[in-house]
Amino acid sequence: MVDESGAAGGAAGRASLEILPGQVAGRLRFLELFGREAPVELEIGSGKGKFLLGQAEARREVDFLGLEWSLKYLRVAKERAEKRGLSNIRFFRADARHVVADLIGDAAVRRVHVYCPDPWPKKRHRKRRFFTPATTAELERILIPGGYLDLSTDVEEYFAVILQAVRDGTRLVEAVDPLFPDDPATGRTAYEIKYLKSGWRIFRATFRKREAADGPPQGRDSGGERGDQPMSTMISPASTRTG
Repeated sequence: MVDESGAAGGAAGRASLEILPGQVAGRLRFLELFGREAPVELEIGSGKGKFLLGQAEARREVDFLGLEWSLKYLRVAKERAEKRGLSNIRFFRADARHVVADLIGDAAVRRVHVYCPDPWPKKRHRKRRFFTPATTAELERILIPGGYLDLSTDVEEYFAVILQAVRDGTRLVEAVDPLFPDDPATGRTAYEIKYLKSGWRIFRATFRKREAADGPPQGRDSGGERGDQPMSTMISPASTRTG
């Protein structure tokens, strides 16, 4: 839960968009956090908020939680949300692995967005990577049945690792998210947009949590369409990544 006691006046409205250290005791209770019953979506690594703010503004019926380790970026996103008058968004500076494993309950989130997480390219640092079989299992746990995991990376080697981690750690099935279909022309985050324009490649995949009514897994889940297509999608402009 989140304890917001002690805030008063106009500062309370501003501070309420950020979950501060010491406010969290046990698992997050989204009803208390947002003050209403609504679907919840989570972005891991929300940066300065381009994607999350756009979604919160366009879909006011949904509540959004952004996890960002950089306090500087988090505060920029928070200020932008305040200027737009958004009340359906919260920001939390915390280790995403800890939040997913320990602070979010079962079947609590409709979508998880993870776009271009730090690839930690040096071998000695790869244990810091977000995607592991254990983490993907936690992502599956927090998703509601029928919920989506939308992800991307600009590192081909890491993309293969992510796909294997999902296969090894979960029963998630490859899917097409109806709200976020594959679009090779545009990026979703400021990072993706910048690097697509620079000729870098973005590798993208979407997974869906199975529902009780689903039959045995049969490849990509897209409502009967695209079942014969490859498991993953590579977004690539005309030029290739250089440098």
